[in-house]
Amino acid sequence: MTATPPTAQDDGDPVDRLLSLLSIERLDRDLFRARSGIASPRRRIFGGQVIAQALMAACRTVEGRRCHSLHAYFLRPGDPSIPVIYEVDRVRDGGSFTTRQVSAVQNGAQIFNLAASFQADEESPVVHHPLPFAPPDPDTMPDRDTARRAAAAGLPPEWAEDYARPSAIELREIDPIDPADPSPASDRNAAWFRVSRPAGGDDHLQQCLMAYATDMKLLASALRPLGRSILSPEVMPASLDHAIWFHQKIDFDHWHLYVMDSPFTGGARGFNRGSIFRQDGALVASVAQEGLLRPIVPRG
Repeated sequence: MTATPPTAQDDGDPVDRLLSLLSIERLDRDLFRARSGIASPRRRIFGGQVIAQALMAACRTVEGRRCHSLHAYFLRPGDPSIPVIYEVDRVRDGGSFTTRQVSAVQNGAQIFNLAASFQADEESPVVHHPLPFAPPDPDTMPDRDTARRAAAAGLPPEWAEDYARPSAIELREIDPIDPADPSPASDRNAAWFRVSRPAGGDDHLQQCLMAYATDMKLLASALRPLGRSILSPEVMPASLDHAIWFHQKIDFDHWHLYVMDSPFTGGARGFNRGSIFRQDGALVASVAQEGLLRPIVPRG
């Protein structure tokens, strides 16, 4: 379902627009409705938005526990012209763990499903891999809008305007490729990211904000060695599945380093992994995703 994130064509603060997308409406005890947002030029709902909304629907049925993992499948492209209905199944409420299944539905058909597990806080020693390299200070790097405006100059008009619009997520790539004319590059890449202005909110909202952002750039890792970008006309990209493990409490109002790689590409699919670190080097989340990378053969 991956498309570029919705950069809404209406005026207003991008973070306010994202928070509005996450302010899902309760229709019944376990039934919710959410706005579908604004389409990208591919006219699909951004996959990260559906992940975040489905996680929010699950969170609305859980109290006092944070999500520690989610596993999701994208089944059909989301239609940005109609709302999305989220149906929550309260699978289990245990002494330490809570399990929820969420189905996202449009026009009577499932477009996405998600399983999420929540855990009550427990104390234990924390051991994790360190940062794999010394990254540049994010505050010394060009901001997203400046970098995007420069990169958009080489894109077709239908993509350039969308690509350069302000975003709710401030993302600063450490080793960017030219989206209009990419050269082969290492699958290993990294970016600093956070909400573009403080959003506040509770633990559940902060997890949903990060979940939204994890679908940015990850699938592109598999395209880098091929000399392609998400916007390359030779490839049809789409997320097939997505998994997140939240290891520690999330505060996405502050900078996090997203370290990504793609150990395998083949069979028109790419497998991608991500590790998310706080600025102090603490590993707070891990991500995995398989995506469709189908070559587009010109007709005639």
